[in-house]
Amino acid sequence: MRKVFVFLAVLCCVAALDSCVGKKPAKHVIMIGIDGWGSEAVRQASPADIPNVTFLMENGSWTLGKRSVMPSASAINWASIFNGLPTEMHGFDKWNSTRGTIPSTADNGHGIPPTIYTILREQMPSAESGIVYDWDGVGAVADTLAMDFNYYIKTYRDEEILVPVDEYTKIGVDYIKEKKPTFFTFYYGLQDEVGHLYGWYSEEYQKCQSEIDNGIGMIIQAVKDAGILDDTIIIVTSDHGGVNKGHGGFTMPELETPFIVYGKNVRKGFEFPEPMMQYDVPATIASCLGLEIPGGWRGKPMTQIFK
Repeated sequence: MRKVFVFLAVLCCVAALDSCVGKKPAKHVIMIGIDGWGSEAVRQASPADIPNVTFLMENGSWTLGKRSVMPSASAINWASIFNGLPTEMHGFDKWNSTRGTIPSTADNGHGIPPTIYTILREQMPSAESGIVYDWDGVGAVADTLAMDFNYYIKTYRDEEILVPVDEYTKIGVDYIKEKKPTFFTFYYGLQDEVGHLYGWYSEEYQKCQSEIDNGIGMIIQAVKDAGILDDTIIIVTSDHGGVNKGHGGFTMPELETPFIVYGKNVRKGFEFPEPMMQYDVPATIASCLGLEIPGGWRGKPMTQIFK
């Protein structure tokens, strides 16, 4: 009788494990990418300055220790954020690279490595996905050909704001409320522009952080209005920080960026201590959506964020 009981217990465990394979914590992931947003900006801000970021941190999981790949510049790091590879594997080596200087270790058929959008299209062909971005360099590394919606609009030129943050945000907000996408990215380039003009962590830079925080509030509200908040994970992150009026070097203010996750099945108020690299971002998104992570990726999912 005991042997039968043990056998049945083992069968139950196997069945339970099998039922977990392919399970996803949420049906929707919204990523908010803020170019040039260093962790030091969050450390220096008061909760009143960034109430929405503060809310996501207090009610989600986060680290301020995620590191950029080398060098700490835009296209290089956004490539890693989307394709799960370090610099020497994806080949993008300049801030404005649209193709790798050396061949990447894998090609998705569009001339770039497979991205999170690529594998979403392959593994969930009917999934709705999109991006809104105000720097065309992001479109070159994200694989817009694998999306249902990609919208580029120039929001700034030197010191001139062409499109305010709230108007820009509304483009993506309207899409979320209408389409309820499986995966969608907001990319804000203004923070980096202000850093180059006035200096990282300057008064103007911190004010810009607050303006983008207002945009984050609009996005959270849009997810609520769409009726999908209970089945959504929101991620806020960045490519690099900066020092003085530049970046690209090897100092911690340039290399450390926030990674904040809030939503379904995510632990609350949890600052995770494990090291995280830029190329771990897409693996974590894949884990959120129950996607199989490509064997060629070097990133690993931050599964400790889940309940």
